[in-house]
Amino acid sequence: MIVLYNPLSTTPGKQPLPLSLMSLAAVLEAGAGDQGRSLKSEFKVGVQSRSSGSEFGAGVGGGYPWSLVDGNIVPDPAAEIIARLTGLPATAVSLLAVTVMPGPQLTQAVEVCRRVKAALPHVPIVWGGYFPTQHTDTVLRAPYVDFVIRSQGERALQQLADVLRRGGVLNSVGGLSWKTGRSTRSDRSDASRRLGGSGDEGRLANSEVHGSDLPEIVNNPVQPLATLDDLPDLPYHRVDMERYLHENYLGRRTIAHNSSFGCPFACSFCAVVAMSNRRWLAQSPARMERVMRHLVDTYRVDAVQMHDMDFFISEARTAEFAERIADLGLRWWGLGRVDTLMQYSDATWDKMARSGLRMVFSGAESGTDEALARMNKGGKSSAALTLELARRMRHYGVVPEFSFVLGCPPDPEQDVATTFEFIRRIKRINPATEIVLYTYTPVPLDGSLYTEARKQGFAFPDTLEAWATPAWQQLSMRRGDGIPWMDANSGGIRRRVRNFERVINAYYPTVTDARLTSWHRAALKTASAWRYALRWYSAPYELRALHRLIHYQRPETTGF
Repeated sequence: MIVLYNPLSTTPGKQPLPLSLMSLAAVLEAGAGDQGRSLKSEFKVGVQSRSSGSEFGAGVGGGYPWSLVDGNIVPDPAAEIIARLTGLPATAVSLLAVTVMPGPQLTQAVEVCRRVKAALPHVPIVWGGYFPTQHTDTVLRAPYVDFVIRSQGERALQQLADVLRRGGVLNSVGGLSWKTGRSTRSDRSDASRRLGGSGDEGRLANSEVHGSDLPEIVNNPVQPLATLDDLPDLPYHRVDMERYLHENYLGRRTIAHNSSFGCPFACSFCAVVAMSNRRWLAQSPARMERVMRHLVDTYRVDAVQMHDMDFFISEARTAEFAERIADLGLRWWGLGRVDTLMQYSDATWDKMARSGLRMVFSGAESGTDEALARMNKGGKSSAALTLELARRMRHYGVVPEFSFVLGCPPDPEQDVATTFEFIRRIKRINPATEIVLYTYTPVPLDGSLYTEARKQGFAFPDTLEAWATPAWQQLSMRRGDGIPWMDANSGGIRRRVRNFERVINAYYPTVTDARLTSWHRAALKTASAWRYALRWYSAPYELRALHRLIHYQRPETTGF
């Protein structure tokens, strides 16, 4: 049994379908089908001959039984995981696979994995996702994590399961990181690279995984990315889809979908870079249409949030997709770059609007071209294009959702002041624009921002326990304290950002909050008008009180 665990990541009642784990599940389940074989045809894992398998652990040529535990729904995921992995037949592959992002996901993952390892020490635990890809060594120093899969995981997880099932070489698993202990390679011989074998099939010897408190870590080369149209369809029928359909601004039955992997750009604050190495792979418009029609016909979906890292990279793909779904009556949301969307033709924008596109999230990031250059935004990004996109989207009736990264070194105070003024210009052009503000938090990528951050004393934790503290959980969400150049400024940069958020969200209440009546909107605008006119953002106590009374939605914390 392979348990796929999605740690807590969102507000209760807003949990999205765990798409990355569903994609892994599809590959595990389709093992015996044509799609499963197409994935396996490109690699060899040094295992025994193919087998039709059995109820548990069919191995190469067959599927693997899997189970999903979603920490956004299950109140005690550790107990649930232990129950599902207890008492399995000796021939079963037992494996816990965890997707992890920094923030609340990591915090829960640490505690749950610690409990699972204490209860079931023979069950290997593998982490994948943004965080372990970027901080592999830190993750593998923890005694309760045995493996890390870096970058795309569909091929690698099945390869790892095959090795655990049959006994094979770990260094045949592309993108796998693992620990061998401190012994020399000559002392350990081939044993440091092998698992399982006669009498120990499907089990992982603790001595092979943990070795010592300071393990030697092996990083296998990352394998070529899998083409998305070659991957099986998600097994929607295996989960309670009603738990993942939500009413929001887009529709009454909104679902999450992912149609691509990666991004061809290398922004210096973005975790996607390490995952995809500037590659972008996408489902075809025909595949996307087929999935949309299935979701509409089977689950009565009326709106879709495209959770792609960047949905709009290819204009031809977007235009064809929009044409194909125009008759479905869907409303949809996606994420795309400002410069990319400004290169789209009017004809494509017409098609997108007719197909139901209602909102686009874009990383505007800054109001100056100099800051964008330091962020390594690439492409043709500019502050002027952001203003033009706000104007263009107003014409087509599509709501822009612009995020900004504030407080970047070397002059965070000036960066904040400049961005505030730029946001006011955007609001004059398109008052419906949603504004999402983050404070800059480094990611371990080469570039001037990270270099400057390290010069000013920034350093990442070197243990998972430190990452799981409340302070680092907040910082990972770009909302906490502890960044040297932010704390060094007595003006309270982070407090200034929060105060500005409160004023602008009152003066321009979000269009996505259906609970706000016209009276609510008028009251908020009236109460904040003098502050906005005078640029007096500090100490907005009356707006805090009004927020408690009206409970208006704040895009930067609750989304829509």
